[in-house]
Amino acid sequence: MKQWNLLAVAKLQSSYNARKQFPNKVNKALGFLLFSLLLSPIAVTAADITEQLHYPQIDKKVLQQSRDEADTLLRLGERQNIEGNANKAVDSLLQAREIYHSIGDLNALGLTYEFLGKSYIELRQYKKASDVIRRRLAIARDTKDFQSQIFALNNIGTLLLQKGEFKTAFQTFEQALTIAQNLNSTEGYGISLSNLGLASARLGDYNKAVKLYKNALNYRRKFGDPIGEANTLNNLGEAYEVVGNYQDRIGTYGTALRLARASRDNLNQLRAIDGLVAAHGSVGRYNRSIELLEKRLAIASYLRSPREQLKSFESYAQLYENLGKYTTARNFYERAITLAKNLQDTRSELLLRDRVTQMMKK
Repeated sequence: MKQWNLLAVAKLQSSYNARKQFPNKVNKALGFLLFSLLLSPIAVTAADITEQLHYPQIDKKVLQQSRDEADTLLRLGERQNIEGNANKAVDSLLQAREIYHSIGDLNALGLTYEFLGKSYIELRQYKKASDVIRRRLAIARDTKDFQSQIFALNNIGTLLLQKGEFKTAFQTFEQALTIAQNLNSTEGYGISLSNLGLASARLGDYNKAVKLYKNALNYRRKFGDPIGEANTLNNLGEAYEVVGNYQDRIGTYGTALRLARASRDNLNQLRAIDGLVAAHGSVGRYNRSIELLEKRLAIASYLRSPREQLKSFESYAQLYENLGKYTTARNFYERAITLAKNLQDTRSELLLRDRVTQMMKK
């Protein structure tokens, strides 16, 4: 996310006791949620959140059928999030939310809110993300679900990072780490240490960030979390980039790409490719960068994401500009500008037009 991804922002870049209630849960994707506007005290209770103090009696057979349907929708929404289809994920998760709400399953409802938070962040709908993350934390506190509190606090911390409140974010991640230590939660250690590394990087202490990321990787691997591991590796690659460690940077991004590809984690694939393109380009390996950009554009097209296609065209344009192939570069800039206009992204459009103007003066 880019422990959230989003990719363009900080790539931020993945619970949970409720997972135990669902067969074949693959809930390692959310190590790297994400961003917005939070951390006022949360006074609401789970009863307030569900807006219901009484649940009607439901036939056991109907109840199980409803739960199975909701579980299927929840897993589908999680997979859609991992694959980068946030709009589809929201549709699936909202349906799951309504069913869990109707049968009074608070734990499952909390997990659904968590996944919705990731979806809304990917869609840059930060107000909605803030709301569902608040609800997630309130439910975890009411049900004394300490494991879920770890992840809710990490989500709040990453939202604070997006706001630029780096010190407060760091403190929030420390709260999550304390709970993880008390529970001896391997998964909680992994995500909390990784996010502490991210906060340290935002505060300018990249050497500390590298140490935290490396420590986090031990727990990610111990827990068996390839998506979380890919996310942390991408963060580590960015830290190596800043400190000038080219060799480790290439190897780290390469490992992240392999893990993300095996997990069908498109967002971390895009992050890793971006890192590798920059790394190879910095030492003149432009042919390799072009090969990687072809893969990036293919993923963006598969996701049907105009914004990721825009980023791909912009990267192509910059690469060809560095090669002195200004006509080809301008062609890619123009394609990126068209997408920016379609997205009504005036800021990106103006920046791209300015780049074209500056390039043509060379």
